Amino acid sequence: MSILRSAALFVVAAIFEIGGAWLIWQGVREHRGWLWMTGGVLALGAYGFVATFQPDAHFGRILAAYGGIFVAGSLLWGAVADGYRPDRWDIVGALICLAGMAVIMWVPRNGG
Repeated sequence: MSILRSAALFVVAAIFEIGGAWLIWQGVREHRGWLWMTGGVLALGAYGFVATFQPDAHFGRILAAYGGIFVAGSLLWGAVADGYRPDRWDIVGALICLAGMAVIMWVPRNGG
């Protein structure tokens, strides 16, 4: 059950971080204004708290593993929110990142 909880926390973190960055992008690059940017800053701040709920106590491991989620989630966000069409190499790269994330985060370890 801790793998499901951990995976769910990674998804929530991705929504806050990628969504926050996207809101700031919209506010600045698409000239949507301060309200969008403020929402982005708040979402990025919330992202900073989500990692603390991961069951693993190692900050470096959590953030390194999250990197794989961030890569795949960013491509997915771009496809849904902006109509970006990932090519096969984007998808292969994202799958490699997700595999690395799973190894970093969930491979059984002896004592650490």
